[in-house]
Amino acid sequence: MTARHLLLALSLLAGLVVVAPARAAATCVATANPTLPFNTINSLAAGPTTATLNITVTCNTAALSLLASTGVRVCVGIGPGTGGSNATWRTMTTSTSDTMNFQLYNTPSLSQVTGLVPRGTPPAQELTMSYSVPVLTGGSGAQSTSLTAQIPANQVLASGAYSSTFSGANVVLTWAWNEVLLGTATVPAACNGGATGTATASAAFSFTATANVLPLCGSYVTTDMNFGNVTGGIPANIDQTATLTLTCLKNTAYQVSLDNGQNNPAATSTRRMSTTIGGSRYYVGYELYRDAARSQRWGNTLTVDTASGTGTGTAQQLTIYGRVPPVTGQPPAGTYNDRITVTITY
Repeated sequence: MTARHLLLALSLLAGLVVVAPARAAATCVATANPTLPFNTINSLAAGPTTATLNITVTCNTAALSLLASTGVRVCVGIGPGTGGSNATWRTMTTSTSDTMNFQLYNTPSLSQVTGLVPRGTPPAQELTMSYSVPVLTGGSGAQSTSLTAQIPANQVLASGAYSSTFSGANVVLTWAWNEVLLGTATVPAACNGGATGTATASAAFSFTATANVLPLCGSYVTTDMNFGNVTGGIPANIDQTATLTLTCLKNTAYQVSLDNGQNNPAATSTRRMSTTIGGSRYYVGYELYRDAARSQRWGNTLTVDTASGTGTGTAQQLTIYGRVPPVTGQPPAGTYNDRITVTITY
C-alpha cells in the first residue's frame, strides 16, 4: 500500500467516525414532592387557593466517546388521579365521597392544563436538556419544572380531609433522545418519535394532593319562647316551644348547649324568670328540654345533656321545648322573663 492509499484510507475512516450512530440509551427518572398541600380551605371562599408541585427529571447516558453528547426531550404526563375528574376539573374526595374541584396547570398563568399524553388535549408538561457524555464516566443532565395547582373559589364544600393520589398509570414519563459521538446533539422535536431512541416509564413518581375543610357552623336564628298571659295562679303545666335554626357544613358534628339563664342561683341548674315590683324581685320557675315529652333536660354539659347533630350544608331547625310547672299560690302580677345563652360547639 502506498502512502497515498494509506491517507485515503484514514480519511475514509475519519468520515465513518463522524457519521456513525451512537448506541447508548438515555434513561430518565423523575422525583417530586410527595404531597401537594393546599392546607386549609374555606367553603365558599371568595378567592382561589394555589399550590405548587416541584418536579425534577434526571437523565443518564452511558459512555460513548470523548466528545459525545446527548439531547433529550421529556414529557411529564399526569392523569386524573384517584379522585377522578369531570368535564372541567380534577377532583379530590373525602372518605364519605364528598368532592372538591381543583386543577393542575403547566404554566403559572394557568393557561394550559396538565395532561397525560404528549402533545395531547390537554398536553403533558415538556422540558429539555443537553449534556456531554464523556468516554470514561458517561453523562447526565437534570432539569426542574413546576406545576401550578389551583382550587377555584365559591365551592360549597363539606368539612373533612380531601385527597387525590397520582401514581401508577396516572404519572407517565415519555422521552426521546438524540446522541452523537462528536459535536452537539440536537434535542428531539417531540417526546415520542423522530429521534435516536424513545422510551416510556409509568409510575415515574407519585404524589398526593391534599386539602382540609374545617368544620363550620353559622347563620344562627332563634325565636323567643312566650308562655303567654296567665290569669290567677298556675295550677297546671304551661308548655311552649321555641326554635333554633343553624347552618353547618356537611359532615360537621355539632352540639348545642343552653345555659341556665340570668336568674339562676349560684352553682345551681335552676332556671327562673323574674320580674321586679316595688324594688323586690319575684320569680317563676321553668325548664327547657330536648324532647317533646319534656323528659330530657337541655343543659350545657357536652355529650351529657346537650343536643347534637351533623351538618347537612343546609339550614337545620331544632325545637326547644319549655315548661312552667304548677305554682303554689299566685305569683305577683307582672311580666316575667329570662335570657338564655346558646353555645354551639363544633
